[in-house]
Amino acid sequence: MTPHPARRTPLVRALSAATALVAATAVLAGCSSSKSSGGTASAAPAGSPAAASFPVTVTPSNGSVTIKSQPQHIVSLSPTATEDLYAVGAGKQVVAVDSTSNYPSGVPTSSLSGLTPNIEAIVKYSPDLVIASQDANGLVAGLTKLGVPVLIEPAATKLDDAYQQINQIGQATGHTAEATQTVADMKSKIDATVKQAGSGHGNLSYFWEVSANPYYSATSSTFVGQVASLFGLKNIADAAAKASDGGYPQLAQEYIVSAQPQLVFLTDNDAADGGQTPQVVAARPGWSTIPAVKNGQVIGLNDDVASRWGPRLPELVSEIAQAVQKAPAQ
Repeated sequence: MTPHPARRTPLVRALSAATALVAATAVLAGCSSSKSSGGTASAAPAGSPAAASFPVTVTPSNGSVTIKSQPQHIVSLSPTATEDLYAVGAGKQVVAVDSTSNYPSGVPTSSLSGLTPNIEAIVKYSPDLVIASQDANGLVAGLTKLGVPVLIEPAATKLDDAYQQINQIGQATGHTAEATQTVADMKSKIDATVKQAGSGHGNLSYFWEVSANPYYSATSSTFVGQVASLFGLKNIADAAAKASDGGYPQLAQEYIVSAQPQLVFLTDNDAADGGQTPQVVAARPGWSTIPAVKNGQVIGLNDDVASRWGPRLPELVSEIAQAVQKAPAQ
């Protein structure tokens, strides 16, 4: 969904001051949606769901990948993929996750990195499937030579990408039915939340803060921008965007203040990202004149949920909906 800092994989947050623009362009600009295709039917391994059949072939962003049998030693190098795996019921098959995977509680977190993967360290877990958000350090080529299938599931650029990745991970792990149900539940919750919020918020403008000093934002063309668009909100970053910024423009403080956003969403509100809070925002020079600040509409989002595009997406939609519903009528 968005560029991410070293401690996360790409959704909405992840920009350090020095690497924000590069991260946004490199990680997101060329992201294509994942597509899956059915595999050749064969006898399912003992203990696997009746609906699971292997070998199975799926097509993530790194091309066609065939998984010969249901994987029992999965390594996840992406926090979103980790959440997807547990959501579809493949948690017992996961033997290690990267150092930034922290949900759900109790995942087998390790020192592995998804940003700078070490193949030697990964193979110590004897994986029969590895899932990552990007092909860094020759990950795919190196593990393919060792006979280990790899799925690259990049940052989603639209809602359908997130749903496709969950379905694809379900198929690759022998949990197709559970993945289908997970996606159906997500869609149902999101639809209900948007319906409850109503459609009378089209005049509300917002600023989505990815990082402060410098101020990076996310436009309507990004994953999170499209999520916000479910409520008809107007993004102040759109007018300042350039083709070269990949949907994550750097905005001048003066521009933000002059745009007078009625909502401000913070995704850089924990200590590791500078600890931006409504109080910190209110103290910024000139920001006290912004309607969002004056009306108490600076919202610190759950930064993990806001930086991933997995099964907790309905929670992000709900947080935005609550802010929208509390905003002064236009």
